[in-house]
Amino acid sequence: MQPKNLKRLLRALERQGLDVTYNNRTYSVRLVNSPDAPVAEVLLPEGFPVEAKALKQLANLASIRHPSGGCVCRACATPDFHPGDAGVAIGSIVETVGQVIPGAVGSDINCGMRLHVADLTIDEFMAKRDQFVEKMKGDYFFGTRDVTMTAEAMRSLFQYGVPGWLDAMLDRPTGSVVKSDLQQLAQESERIFLGGSMDGNWKLAPEELVPDTGMVRDGGLATIGGGNHFVEVQRVDKVENRPLAHAWGVREGQLAFMIHSGSRNVGKYIGGMWRDKAKATWQKGLKYPDSQIFPLSTHSHPELVASYLQAEATAANYAFINRLLLAELLRLRLRDVYKDVEAPLIYDLPHNITLPEGKGWVTRKGACPAHKGQPVIIPGSMGAYSYLMVGKGNPAFCNSASHGAGRIRSRFDLNRRGASQNEAELGLTGIDCITLREERRIEEAPAAYKPIQSVIDVQVEAEIVDVVARLSPVLTFKA
Repeated sequence: MQPKNLKRLLRALERQGLDVTYNNRTYSVRLVNSPDAPVAEVLLPEGFPVEAKALKQLANLASIRHPSGGCVCRACATPDFHPGDAGVAIGSIVETVGQVIPGAVGSDINCGMRLHVADLTIDEFMAKRDQFVEKMKGDYFFGTRDVTMTAEAMRSLFQYGVPGWLDAMLDRPTGSVVKSDLQQLAQESERIFLGGSMDGNWKLAPEELVPDTGMVRDGGLATIGGGNHFVEVQRVDKVENRPLAHAWGVREGQLAFMIHSGSRNVGKYIGGMWRDKAKATWQKGLKYPDSQIFPLSTHSHPELVASYLQAEATAANYAFINRLLLAELLRLRLRDVYKDVEAPLIYDLPHNITLPEGKGWVTRKGACPAHKGQPVIIPGSMGAYSYLMVGKGNPAFCNSASHGAGRIRSRFDLNRRGASQNEAELGLTGIDCITLREERRIEEAPAAYKPIQSVIDVQVEAEIVDVVARLSPVLTFKA
């Protein structure tokens, strides 16, 4: 079935310089003046808005070619597709050959999802909910957390990610980690994408975080961040794939803890620096790309490509540890309040990252890897279900899935003068949101997001992912 008024929509898009076609819930888009660029495909459920700005951003991204050599050879987008603030649509995926595009990842490097489960019933949890929440508010909002570590541990964190940090902590545990089960953390690293370790270089990290000696007290570590980042307590509401759920340790009635955060100020530092470097290396006298997104070519600057990938990996390693520590603070508080709680890790995966795949690299912006058999975590809004999925490794979508439902209303729109603050209209009735800023509840209200069920259904139908379990929200921490 085709969307209503499709011809009128396609004509309107053509007037904006886009060549767009539609077939079976998939929009194919290319810039009219870039006939040699790959056609980018966007999978959208019926009834979802078709945003010209997002389509233009994706078509711009697909058309990026470095004059010295290097191109995008494939481009697509997931159903949570919507415009991005930095000129790259959220949900975009590009495969590049001979070039990397720092701006396609942006500053929130290795933003991603982490999921734990615990054998606590909802009644057991709610009986001490207030005590637990007060402890977590201290750690997440008031700075009572202690993630102090040695300079050596900090360098190992940036260089090697989770394994390097764990080795340093085993040698000299510091901060709250003194109370942690380090053996459990080591075993769980197998349930982190890439083992939580990329080829970083501590010398590319912010200088103040890697001193020669002494202790480091980094105010950014174990923090949720703004925007759509969160820590949410959930309940495993329904298991769809019992054999796989059993193998992963997931059962109906368990509590779940989902974490969405990234590389914080380290990502901003590295992402911003390399966007500027890519622009600075553009050949003098050549016209800038209309998109103002600048690639780095392996043909003209192989050393810069290698250095950028290592810098991105450095920030990615920090993000893996940030999510681990957010989870570990929560797990320690669970043990404080509810005593003998194991709360094992199910999986941790990124959705803003460049990885060697295909003929060169695949860059995902607000989309996560969904290789065959790999766990995939897709959250809804704080008023909707979230899903634990399994990837099916669909090459038509670069082995990728959505990272959420996707925004339908901007934060500005929700906060503008005259916008409705009605709890029912915003979908906030009955929502347990723990935050110090009332505007955050409004900005992240369920009404801001697209229906998650449609996003899930269309990806299952397209054989991108399958459902393993459905999770319902209990309470959400928003910074």
